[in-house]
Amino acid sequence: MSGRSFPQITLVRHGETAWSRLGRHTGRSDIPLTLAGEAAARALAPRLEARSYAAVWSSPSSRAAATCALAGYGDPRAIDPDLAEWDYGIYEGRTTTAILAERPGWRLFRDGCPGGETAADVGIRADRVIARARDLDAELLVFSSAHCLRVLAARWIGLPPEAGALLVLGTASISVLGYEHDRTEPVLRAWNGEALP
Repeated sequence: MSGRSFPQITLVRHGETAWSRLGRHTGRSDIPLTLAGEAAARALAPRLEARSYAAVWSSPSSRAAATCALAGYGDPRAIDPDLAEWDYGIYEGRTTTAILAERPGWRLFRDGCPGGETAADVGIRADRVIARARDLDAELLVFSSAHCLRVLAARWIGLPPEAGALLVLGTASISVLGYEHDRTEPVLRAWNGEALP
């Protein structure tokens, strides 16, 4: 049986914000979409409408909510606190370059953030999302932020949360989690793309 016969989880990273454009870590700060981010969110609509979704889940952030609404899925949206972006603690709002100037060799997925979360912390939240998604066992549309979604994808395919470091996501990108032959074979069916498979 083809993996396409099984429900898929479509992941959408929010559109551009001023901080994402500058590479600033945006965890719990509520930074709005830029005009370009709003346009990219609107452009998601025709790319997403190829499928119908049993549920739409979103992080609590306004940038995810705005992306969801502009893409045409704001009304059925359920807010899931477990989809919140990584808590960067004292590194909130800072760029990796600035952090490395003070802490050479630092890597987010390996070292975590003082006063914030580690990859394992985000992985615990991702595992709860995955458990709920598997219980739903239906087409699901999820709006969140890059690092949260990267950890979610790593955990979906059975890798440790730290493996999310290998999965880069652009703003307003679409990725798809699914299965290959059966439900014992979770896979990434599409990653960081512009259209659904």
